[in-house]
Amino acid sequence: MHTGSYYEPIDEHRYKPTLHAGGAWDVDEQHFSPLGGLIVHAIDRYVAARPDSGLVLSRISFDILGRLALDECEIRVETIRPGRTIELVEAVVLMAGRPVVRARAWLLASGDTSAVAGGGADKLTHPEDLAPWHMASVWPGGYIASVDVRPVGPPQPGRTTAWISTGLDLVAGRTASPLASFIALVDTANGIAVRQPPTTWMFPNVDLTVHLHRQPEGRWTGLDTTVTFGPTGQGITSTVLHDISGPVGHAEQILTVRPL
Repeated sequence: MHTGSYYEPIDEHRYKPTLHAGGAWDVDEQHFSPLGGLIVHAIDRYVAARPDSGLVLSRISFDILGRLALDECEIRVETIRPGRTIELVEAVVLMAGRPVVRARAWLLASGDTSAVAGGGADKLTHPEDLAPWHMASVWPGGYIASVDVRPVGPPQPGRTTAWISTGLDLVAGRTASPLASFIALVDTANGIAVRQPPTTWMFPNVDLTVHLHRQPEGRWTGLDTTVTFGPTGQGITSTVLHDISGPVGHAEQILTVRPL
């Protein structure tokens, strides 16, 4: 499970998922985590086809509109709000001609602000100093089986900090950016700190929003995650995102909570 890729390209806009992209709630669906990375990859390709503007992706929100079948998809990207220092782009994932994910990304100007940089959480323990966790004991599916999970401490109901990495390529034969590879692991957050067993309760997320104050680097995605369930069927998964050098931003997921 540590060779290969999550997707194979069909043409410039269409991709076929491999079994490694198989979902956790339903193994015949796609796990959203690698699909989120694929969407960023498509945005990267769209931006790279234009003259370099110096803008960097600083926020992306994904709305999951329907079932993510383990089938080929098409991704279309367009500019919604052009600008020299601030730009908004939208990516739509289509399956069988129907939109199943809509993502919007803010691209912001980059410059040297190192003199005032600061704030945020402390660095996490380095993943190479931690023991692996067999997450497939909690969740099924090809995606979960493909990742290397290193918890900083014993996973607790609703509260876990862990590193995630993978030896698989995002797209076969294509180089993914560090950001796309990083985002491809972020949606795992909703599965590392489960409040209730997924065999008795469902709590899938219908969105994912990522804010970044720094561009991530390296092969590890750090997830410092807290899961909260409310009393009326809603929940929130909140995560401080890290790379090896420290915090890079935050992720939020809204959950629909219901008994099986």
